[in-house]
Amino acid sequence: MDLFLVILGFAFVCLGIIGSFLPVLPGPITSWVGLLLLHFTKVIPQNWTFLGITLAIAVIIFFLDYFIPAIGTKHFGGTKYGVYGTTIGLIIGLLSPIPFGIFIGALIGALIGELMYDSKDTNRAIKASFGAFLGFLASATIKFLISTVFLVLFIVKFWEYKSAFF
Repeated sequence: MDLFLVILGFAFVCLGIIGSFLPVLPGPITSWVGLLLLHFTKVIPQNWTFLGITLAIAVIIFFLDYFIPAIGTKHFGGTKYGVYGTTIGLIIGLLSPIPFGIFIGALIGALIGELMYDSKDTNRAIKASFGAFLGFLASATIKFLISTVFLVLFIVKFWEYKSAFF
């Protein structure tokens, strides 16, 4: 059972890294579930302080993920249409078979959203879509870094007790 929890936990931590770029998966929270599963094994001692701190970080990043793209958009003069366009473009770009579709989709989606808001001011729309894109990149980078740190913590903790598993 312990080995199953380790494998499942590792899958969740890896899924959390992938979720850093996918809007449907909360990356750091998914990675945290992997850490929780590791601590549910009989071999690893349960450290509720460690789990509480990492959960708090994951939840804070989860909520910041909704504000960072909006801040980027607002900073560059965008509207909520740019933020919505970024999200829709992100999903379409994710499903498209082109390389870097997720990034291109976010940028084009923000541009289309801003143009829907005001089709006459293309310079503002381009600037705002760039802000939305930068906000998305900043948010994805933060989620990726936190999820990667959770992966490293998972591996370090497992490696510390590996002899008890095998």
